[in-house]
Amino acid sequence: MAVDEYLLHSVERDSLTYLRFYQWEKPTISLGYSQEINKVVNLNYCLENDIDIVRRMTGGKLVLHDKEITYSVCSSDSKAFPPSLSDSYKKISQALILGLGKMGIDSYLASDAPATYVKGNMPCFSYPARNEIEVDGKKIVGSAQKRLGSQFIQHGSIPIEDNEEILELVSSQQGEEGKVHMASLSKVLGRKVSFEWAVERLKEGFSEYFGINLLPETFNAKEMEEIFEIQRRRYENKDWNFFGK
Repeated sequence: MAVDEYLLHSVERDSLTYLRFYQWEKPTISLGYSQEINKVVNLNYCLENDIDIVRRMTGGKLVLHDKEITYSVCSSDSKAFPPSLSDSYKKISQALILGLGKMGIDSYLASDAPATYVKGNMPCFSYPARNEIEVDGKKIVGSAQKRLGSQFIQHGSIPIEDNEEILELVSSQQGEEGKVHMASLSKVLGRKVSFEWAVERLKEGFSEYFGINLLPETFNAKEMEEIFEIQRRRYENKDWNFFGK
């Protein structure tokens, strides 16, 4: 989360785009920026099962990061991305669909989600929202975007394996309200999928869709110091992660 925030602020200085794929060291819940933690999270279950909790700077709903791919796009490039949230969101989804296609997955943009999902406290993977990505009526990519003037960040989660049962347990929503309707790469393809294999196909999708060559990026010591400061100040701060409790 701290790296993503650093990248978001770095594109303010130059017209750049960063595409990042990563995994988490242990099962972790991320909350949307404005969510009230006690309305969406089963805190006792998380504590008893050593599941971390962090708050994103993007919006959206509760996501369980476990056996999945987290991606982020940070950009201030007005030539590559339209100025509106919905239009830039849709372009990223279309690049992801192309990447999923290179895995052999036929996916498509979702239409509007039910009002109960939009207004409620269900987990992210309960239903696909407009222009998110689904396969056979089930969400396979969940995403959320935040804009700061000319720059934006979009976070998303792509399940590699099913974790519906745990996702329903970490949610405070029980019964039908807490039901999850998700797809995963392994389930759709009918075989085990590795993080590295899937990410290579997603990178190919972005390269082809935007007509670009992706270049690797590394951080120097000064940049890492700034990232760790963001981590200490925000993402290790209980006041940030647990506000609304």
